[in-house]
Amino acid sequence: MHVRLLGTAAGGGFPQWNCACPNCSVARSDPDTAKPRTQSSVAVSADGENWFLLNASPDITHQIEAFPELYPRPARHTPIQGVLITNADLDHILGLFLLREHSPLVLYTTPTTRQTLTESLALERILNPYTQLVWRLLPHIPQPLLLSNESPSGLLIQAISLPGNPPRYGHQASKALEGHTVGLSLTDIQTSGRLLYLPDLPCWPESLTAECAHCGLLLVDGTFWDEQEMIALGFSTRTATQIGHLPISGPSGSLSHLMELHTRYKVYVHINNTNPILIPQSKQRQLVESAGCLVGEDGMEFIL
Repeated sequence: MHVRLLGTAAGGGFPQWNCACPNCSVARSDPDTAKPRTQSSVAVSADGENWFLLNASPDITHQIEAFPELYPRPARHTPIQGVLITNADLDHILGLFLLREHSPLVLYTTPTTRQTLTESLALERILNPYTQLVWRLLPHIPQPLLLSNESPSGLLIQAISLPGNPPRYGHQASKALEGHTVGLSLTDIQTSGRLLYLPDLPCWPESLTAECAHCGLLLVDGTFWDEQEMIALGFSTRTATQIGHLPISGPSGSLSHLMELHTRYKVYVHINNTNPILIPQSKQRQLVESAGCLVGEDGMEFIL
């Protein structure tokens, strides 16, 4: 399985357009030190020819242009076979509107995410005049992931249930419904290489450790370093977990769990512009790397 990190920042990117926090200021003045990042998205392929997007960020067209494997071949063609969506957050789905020139546009979602996108965001009403939307269900047991023509891709797909609320715009979506947020497990049928993608992790369920132990590449939520990060900067009155992201640090933070895992690659993605791990010289970055984890950068590639 070929895996390309198209974007590794959280919503707003890095630097964020309206932010002059210490991190964003360094990214603007010294981008070689604090590397700019586009918003979170991943491309995966079993054969290097047919690709699937894991979420479609608002930066998706720039990410495609930065990765020649996603270039059209021939004219008016795309090797992108579908988009697998972990939740309906804007930073994960706004790129769908930019993919409207291609038909069909195949979307893998949970029923709850589909409902949010159609009822609260009017995705079908807006895009139907431009493209044919094909909805496919994310299965909760491993099933073959199909190309747009319904032939096998060489990958298995499974949705990993996670707790999570609807996006803030989802006024019609019930918080009581399951399926607002999922992780994605992709397995290469030929090599048995497995990717686990968890860009939005509100907590660490007990069952998740076993899931992570059986993957070769773990892409995990690195939004915030600590619980009070946004409050301390005066940017929010909500803690990290109240916003919906398990912080990296702390006795129950994600790093404490990752340190116990022997996964080959453990990579933080969906990193907020305020997170000090974006600065290579920071003590927080050193703690992450000393624990055997990587801080994701746009353009990183892995083969499983």
